[in-house]
This record gives sequence, structure tokens and C-alpha cells, in this order.
Amino acid sequence: MFSRERHKSDSPEVDDSIDLDDLLPKIGEFGIYQKLLLWLVCLPACLPCGFCAFNQLFMTDVPDHWCKVPELQMLNITQYERKLLSIPTKVRSYYLNYNYCFEKCFRYAMDWSDIRSVSEIQLNKNLTVEPCYDGYEFNITEVSSSIVIDFNLVCEYDVYPTLGLVALNVGGPIGVYSFGYLNDRIGRKKSFFICLTTLLIGSIMTSYAHEYWLWVLARAIVGLTIPAVYQIPFIISLELAGPNYRSFVTVMTCIFYTLGLILLSVVTYLLRDWRSLALATSVPFTVYYLYWFVLPESPRWLLMRGRLEEANDILQTIARVNKKELPDEYMIKLQKLILELKEDTQQKNKQQESVFTLCRTPNMRLKTFLITLNWCASEMVYVGLSYYGPAIGDNQYMSFFLSSAVEIPSYLICWMLMDRIGRRWPLCLSMVISGIFCIVTVLLPKDAITETLILYLISKLFISASFLIIYPYAGELYPTALRGVGIGTSAYIGGLGLIIIPFINYLGSNNLVLPLVVMGAVSVVGGLSALRLPETLHCPLPQTAEEGEEFGKDWTYKDCFTCGAKTEATTNDSYENLDQLELTQAPLVEVDEAAGIAPKRRSSMRKLLRQTSVVETQRDVDGNIKMTYWF
Repeated sequence: MFSRERHKSDSPEVDDSIDLDDLLPKIGEFGIYQKLLLWLVCLPACLPCGFCAFNQLFMTDVPDHWCKVPELQMLNITQYERKLLSIPTKVRSYYLNYNYCFEKCFRYAMDWSDIRSVSEIQLNKNLTVEPCYDGYEFNITEVSSSIVIDFNLVCEYDVYPTLGLVALNVGGPIGVYSFGYLNDRIGRKKSFFICLTTLLIGSIMTSYAHEYWLWVLARAIVGLTIPAVYQIPFIISLELAGPNYRSFVTVMTCIFYTLGLILLSVVTYLLRDWRSLALATSVPFTVYYLYWFVLPESPRWLLMRGRLEEANDILQTIARVNKKELPDEYMIKLQKLILELKEDTQQKNKQQESVFTLCRTPNMRLKTFLITLNWCASEMVYVGLSYYGPAIGDNQYMSFFLSSAVEIPSYLICWMLMDRIGRRWPLCLSMVISGIFCIVTVLLPKDAITETLILYLISKLFISASFLIIYPYAGELYPTALRGVGIGTSAYIGGLGLIIIPFINYLGSNNLVLPLVVMGAVSVVGGLSALRLPETLHCPLPQTAEEGEEFGKDWTYKDCFTCGAKTEATTNDSYENLDQLELTQAPLVEVDEAAGIAPKRRSSMRKLLRQTSVVETQRDVDGNIKMTYWF
């Protein structure tokens, strides 16, 4: 916040500061301007992130393959006859009707150069075998285009598509902090267009890559922009929306992101060429350059940079579109605020906390470990299940469609439950139930494809809920003074966990349910550990490091069976706690008794309740919403 100081003296004082959270209700918390910004800018900006993060799953389809024998291709025989003559068979204990199949990576060791006709081939099943020295043949009946076909990524190279997904995830943490730095240095607007340009360059390089390692480099460049490409306009929308509507903006962003994944399943079904897919899921977003004329810079960032006139112009525009008027005293207070902020920034920079502060005291150290564990587990399982969707079921496009669609009811139900029964138990149950349904798949027979898909979808539904809960829960557990560095640390470690997810999914090439069992175990461990964290619903939130150490220090095993929050009054005087005192005790509003005005109770209790119980926007010490915190 720009200024949240409370005057505690008995004599009335004049507040010369102004908070945009206080100003927004006067010019429209969620008026026409914010609605247009959300529906026409923020939500469409979710599409390129989902498209470019998951289109890679459909570039790496692996068709049936076997060793190529060029000499046999010159004979007038069918493809199946070529396989019978040159490819050995092996027993396969699977659910298909045949108990044998052709080898994929070996052929009979014969001198094929002297073969002129089929009659010259003397097959002996006791022949030795050899690797595919002349490359591979692919069955392009179902998969006609893939990097696997173009770059021969099978057999000893079958892990290479997985490395491409690793490269995408390696780029994520690097990109978030790189663009986060630009975001705070040159502003949100310019950062967004630099990010968009980087995404388009990486996607075009992907389409025209004719060597595998060039394709990997292109995917790493695309990874730099995920999820930064939609977080920047998302943050602008959050900063311009009033406190009561930020949870709505957040949930709608999650839902629209999911709608983008559903649309991607349709696009990939209609467009099977992987090069065309890379272009079709990126080049149309060049239209977003038109945002330059409508996307505003963040007024909070402009204020922090001392660019008063630009910030004032944007706020004037918001008020005009929303058919409101700025208060008369606005300019006077705003000018004084800029002077105060310049002085405060110098002092706060000296007092900036480091990540090591999180580990200095035992309770804060334990909470940091548990928050990070839950964040890492939730993110790994959510992304891992999303990546694994096309591998489940008979139709990869339908499986991906369903795995995306189940997220929408999950977000809506989770949004309602969080403000009624708290954060801890919904987080725990969603992760544990998700993990159990993943692990149960190991009990199914190998031919139970539909049953495995159903269990997978239930697991995806619950883990999506935990993914929505973990961010606001972590923001409430970390004290204000350490919130930025705390969330940044937990999110960064969670992002690093994504690097190993492709390798876990790679295990599914030999055993379909093995990745589900591994991710299920991770989810259960993470969910159970959440019970050790304190509940935050309707609780006074810590502001200082000392308050953070005391918050939840009196935890006992009985708390594990408590759903909701304790409602004891508190005497703590941090600004979050003062708001909470207003909530729980409904205090009298102080007025000037000399004026003959009787005290009265606050009439905005429900509004305050919503403000403290919904997803709140985390800020740094200067009041800005940093993109790195939202990663």
C-alpha cells in the first residue's frame, strides 16, 4: 500500500496521504473501464500462455515405428510384408488379441544389398539382430507429422522430446525474474510487448527449426515468456480493480486460461502438422500489438516513479469512463504522497528483508518449509497431470479436452469453500484426494483405459483446486514484511520442481500408471503436511517478522481437526489486524462529539469481510504488485 498508517492519538489528525484502494471506490472499483480492461485485455492475454505452453505436447506424438531396410522398399511388397521379412518379433503381455509384436529398434542382421526379390530371402528366426542403421519407417496413418518423425527421435533418442519439455520449463523461472526486473524498471506496458515479441520469435523459430537442438533452443525462448506473457496485463487489471473484486479477477483469469486450453484441444485436433500448429498458436497473437493503444500503464508504478501527470491522466480516464469524478482534494493529496513516497522508499530500501530472514526463527522456518513443500507439490502435480493428459485414454485430443474442462467447476467450488471453511482443510483434502485417485490407478488392469481416464480426471479436478488455494494461503501466512521474498522463494522452488516433471512422465512410456502413482504420492505427502499450518480465515494476519513467528506458534494436534478459524480478539495493531478488529468487534466509529454527532456502528461489515477473506493482491514494500510474486 502507499500509505496505511493509522493515527493512534486521541486528537483528530488530518490524513494528507491517499491510497488508490481508497480512491478506487470513488471513481469505480469495477466500473465500465475495469470491465473492458478485464474482458478485452486481461482475459484474452491468457490465450498465448496456454497455447504455447501446451502445444508442444502435440508436436511430439510418437507413431508406430520400425527399422528401415532401403533394399526392401525397392521391392513390390506391402509395408506389412516388409516388416514380416526384416523385423523380429517379441512376446507382449498386454491386453491386445495378439501375444506378439514387432521390435521397434532392431532388425535381422542380413546382407540386404544383394536382395533382388522376395524369393531370395531365406528367413531364419535364429538370426542375430542389429540396430536400425538405415533409420526408421513410421506408420503415418494416425500421426502424420511430428518432430519425432522429422528428427528420428525414437529408440536411443526417445528421451529427446522430454528434454524439449524440460527446456521449456527451465526458461520459465529465468523469464519470470528477467521480465519481472523489466516490469519494475521500465513499467508493465513496455514489458508486456517485449514479452509478447519474445514469445512470437520463439514460436516462429519453433516452426522453422530443421535441427533438433535449434528446436530445443526455440522452446527455451518460448519458456522465457511463460507465464509472464499474461501475468503483466493480469497485474494491471488487479491494480486497477478495487479490493472487493480482485478475487473475481483472479478466478476469472483461471477460468479463461482453462477455456484457452479447451480451445487448444480443438485447434490441435483440426491441425495435425506440427509446424503449422506452432504458427497457428502464436502468429494470430500479433493482433495484441494493438493493445499498445488501449493498455494503460499501472498508476501505482507511475506514482512510484514520480510520474504524477501520467498517473493522473489514467485515473482521470477511469473516472470519466466510469462516469465518476475525482475528489477535489485528490491532486493536493497526491502531490504530498509523491514527496512522502520518495522519502519512504529510501528508508524502506535500507530495511529490505532477505530470504534468510525466513529461516532465523523456528516457527517461521517451519512454516516456510511447509509452504514451499505444498507449493512445489501442488504445482508439480497440477502441471504433471496437465502434461500427461494426452497419454491417457484412446483419444489424446478428447483426453486433453476433458482434463482441461474439469478445472472450471473446481475453481468455482473452491472459490466458495475458501471463504466458508477456510484454506487449510480445502488445501489438504484437495491434494490428498487427488493423490489417492492417482495411486488407485495401479490397482486397475492394464486394459481398463476408460476407468483410468475417469480416475485421472477426478484427480485433476481436485489438484486444480489446490493450485488455486496455495497462492492466497501462502500470502496470508507470510508476514507483510516478508511476503514478497517469501512468496518469491516458494514460487521459485516450485518452478524448479517442474523441471523434473517431464522425466516423471517419461516413465509412462513403459508403464502407463507409474507417473500417476509417483505424482499421487507427492500430492498426498504435500496435502498431509498442510495440516501443520495454521488456519488464516478471519484471522489477524501478521505484518512484521516477529508477528509472523508468533502466528501459529501455539499449534497443537487438536487444530488438525478444526475446520475454520479461531475468532479471538487481538490487540495487535498492524493494519491488517486493525481491519480484523473492525470485523470481529464491530467497533464504534470515532466522530467529533463536539459537533453533536452520536457514535454509530460501521455499516460496511460485509464489505470488510469480503476484503479480508478473499484472494488478496500481494505487494512489495512500496505498494506495487510485483510480477515475480505471482509466478
